Amino acid sequence: MKTNFIAAAVAATVAATGAMAQDTLEMTSSFPSSLPILGTASVDFKDRLNSISTDVQIEHFDPGKLVPTLEALDAVSNGSVDAAFATSGYWQGKIKSASLFAAVPFGPEAGEFMGWILYDDGAELWQGMYDQAGYDVKVMPCGIIAPETSGWFKNEINGVADLEGLNMRFFGLGAEVMQRLGVSTSLLGAGDIFPALERGAIDATEFSMPRIDARLGFHKIAKYNYFPGWHQPSTLFELIVNIDVWEDLSEIAQNQIETACLANVTTSLAEGEATNYAAMVENSETNGVQIKQWSPEMLELFESTWNEVAAELAAEDEYFAKVWADLAEYREGYKIWSNNIYLPRK
Repeated sequence: MKTNFIAAAVAATVAATGAMAQDTLEMTSSFPSSLPILGTASVDFKDRLNSISTDVQIEHFDPGKLVPTLEALDAVSNGSVDAAFATSGYWQGKIKSASLFAAVPFGPEAGEFMGWILYDDGAELWQGMYDQAGYDVKVMPCGIIAPETSGWFKNEINGVADLEGLNMRFFGLGAEVMQRLGVSTSLLGAGDIFPALERGAIDATEFSMPRIDARLGFHKIAKYNYFPGWHQPSTLFELIVNIDVWEDLSEIAQNQIETACLANVTTSLAEGEATNYAAMVENSETNGVQIKQWSPEMLELFESTWNEVAAELAAEDEYFAKVWADLAEYREGYKIWSNNIYLPRK
C-alpha cells in the first residue's frame, strides 16, 4: 500500500513537473477563426500541436486581439508576440520578394509549390528573405490552399475598359497587375471587405475560395464571380516564430511544431478541394451569382502584364531577382514531369 502511494506520488510529481516545463507560445492569426479553412486552419494547427506535444503549447488569438494583421511580422520579430500564423503576402509592402512565398500569378499550383519549398531551394530562400531583411523570425510552411476565385464584381467585365477606374480589394503581386490595368487596389482585412463593398468604397474584391467568400457575404452585393484565379493558383501559409523563442525551445518542441505544420498543409489543401464545389452550386442556384470565366484574351493580358511586373521587380530588388530566377529554373525542370505525367484536363 505504502509502495503504491509512493509510486503514485512520484508519478504525480513527474506529471506536474512535465506540465510546468511546457512552454506556452502566444500566437496571433491573420484570419478570424470564424472563417472556414483560412481561419480554422490556425485553430486546427493549435489543437493538433497541443494534443501531441510534450514540450510546447500554443495559445491562439484572432486578428486584432494581440496585434492587427498587417503588424504581425514586426510584432513577432521584436518579441512582443511569440508567433504568427499568416501568409507572407501581407508583408509585400515591407519586402518586395515576400509574395513569392505566398502566391505567384500564373505560378505553381499546390503540389509544385510544395515541391519547391520542401525539396528544392524554396525553404532556404524563404528563411533567407527574412534574415537579409533584418527580421528575427523562424519561418516554416503551415498550410496551403487550392486556387482562389479571381474576383467578385458588381458589373460584368467584358474587356479591359471595364476594369479601368474600378476600386478593388486585391492581394499580393496580383494587385500590381491590376494597377497596371487601371484598377485602384487596396489590401483590406477579411472583416473590412463587405462593409467597403456595401457603402461603395470598393467596386469589386477578391479574397479567397468560394466557401470562404460565402461566409463573408460578397454574393449579396457582387453578382459576377470570375474564374480562374490567375493571381493565386495556390496560396501558401506560414508560421513565423520569434527567433529567440524558437532557439529556446527544446529540439523535441521544434520537431513537434514542424510536424503539426506539415499535417496542417495536408488538411488545409484537402478541405479546400473537398468543399468548394458545394459553395459554387449554392451561389449559382440559390444566390443568383453568375460564375464567369475570363476570356483567353483577358488571361493573356493578365499574364503579359504580370511578366512585365515581375521583370521590373527583379530589376529593382536583388533578392526578388534571386528568388524569381530560382523558382523559374525549378519550374522549367518541373515541366518535363508535369507535361508528360498528367492527363489533359477536360
